[in-house]
Amino acid sequence: MTQTEKSLDGAVDSDQTGDDWEAERLQLRSDLGNRMKSVRQACGLTLEAAAQRTGLAVSTIHKIENGRVSPSYENLVRIARAYDIGMERLFSSDHEAHQTTRMTVTKAGQGRKVRSKNFEYEVLCNALAEKKIIPLVTRVEKRAPLKPSELEAHDGEETLYVLSGRIELVVEHYQPVVLEPGDCAYFDSTLKHGLRALDDDEARVFWACTYIDVDR
Repeated sequence: MTQTEKSLDGAVDSDQTGDDWEAERLQLRSDLGNRMKSVRQACGLTLEAAAQRTGLAVSTIHKIENGRVSPSYENLVRIARAYDIGMERLFSSDHEAHQTTRMTVTKAGQGRKVRSKNFEYEVLCNALAEKKIIPLVTRVEKRAPLKPSELEAHDGEETLYVLSGRIELVVEHYQPVVLEPGDCAYFDSTLKHGLRALDDDEARVFWACTYIDVDR
């Protein structure tokens, strides 16, 4: 095989990989939207009532449910809290609302995947109901320095541990910090915050966020 043929083959493989990921991304978004619509309807909420409870626009919820946009983690938290459900209900179509198990295991790579604008989340230990902590393995995308408008806040606390790549963590009132594999950070989620990858190499973090107040 000539060098040109190898290059062409490589280009085809790269294009195919890109096409496969785009198809998977759209399917993940569609599946999540369908589950969120089913949960809302099971809660007896109209779009207008859901918007009032969550503080999101009706059009935003409609677009999420129809797979037209990917919700941020913060919006997922707001929706689950507004519907008064554990977040695991949004990630599993066969989740039983009255599960009583208090221990669960997720084997490597078998978590529920959810795609948002700048992240791909793998939700771990999804079978355990009413968790106070949401454990995630998250792939963080490279992007330009974060603007204040791109930072988000919500109730709770978060910790993250870098598995690969270099991450910039931006937290309101603090200087941005660069985290490398093995580095860990913990912060108050009510402060506006955001993450971005700094290099082209894959950046992945283990990310744990509190979801339900401990005293609830």
